Amino acid sequence: MNELVIVGAGGFARETAQAVAAAGEFKLLGHLDDNPALHGTEVDGAPVLGGCDLVHELPAAHVVICVGNPADYAARARLADRLALPRERYATVVHPTAAVSATSHVGPGSVLLAHCVLTAAVRVGAHVAVMPHVVLTHDDVVDDYATLASGVRLGGSARLERGAYVGSGALIREGTTIGAWSLIGMGSAVLGDVPPGEVWVGSPARRLRAADAPALDQLAARTDDFAPHALGGPVT
Repeated sequence: MNELVIVGAGGFARETAQAVAAAGEFKLLGHLDDNPALHGTEVDGAPVLGGCDLVHELPAAHVVICVGNPADYAARARLADRLALPRERYATVVHPTAAVSATSHVGPGSVLLAHCVLTAAVRVGAHVAVMPHVVLTHDDVVDDYATLASGVRLGGSARLERGAYVGSGALIREGTTIGAWSLIGMGSAVLGDVPPGEVWVGSPARRLRAADAPALDQLAARTDDFAPHALGGPVT
């Protein structure tokens, strides 16, 4: 059985550890976290082995990065840049209750938690976080580092560009694009395209303000956020 380490020891990391246990495809060695107070402790029975850079001392272990929250949803991208691991080091974690169609594809480092549904020809990039009960319908595209909180629903042919964050229970209309590093508030109903680097809330959703600095820094650092990404192959 392949070994796995989870980078992060917070809520998302703990949820991923439970998905790993349920799927039974990896042996979880433990968590890595940069908080020294956690080193040598256990999180839900799994040890915190040390800081995140310890991945370089565990070359045989697969890796999944499970950090980030609405206050700093760019953390996963920053950490992946810092660790600079090859794509083949990253695992794809899919809870056994997730329904992923044969025509859908999920990239390396991505996590699909319980009861997610990918209906037909859905494309999910690398390091994407898909929380429980998310529904992605036909021809949706979710680019690298996007986050879909629990209960999100995307209509057909919708797109989340790189790093977009969609809050719990939000609804995205078919054919709609959420711009890179934008954030959609929980429970919002998005009826039209959202530009990059903005926060939209409400039903129907409207612009509230610009995104916070970590997200805007990621947006400014890249020149290809609007170019098609090479998304991952089929889930194995």
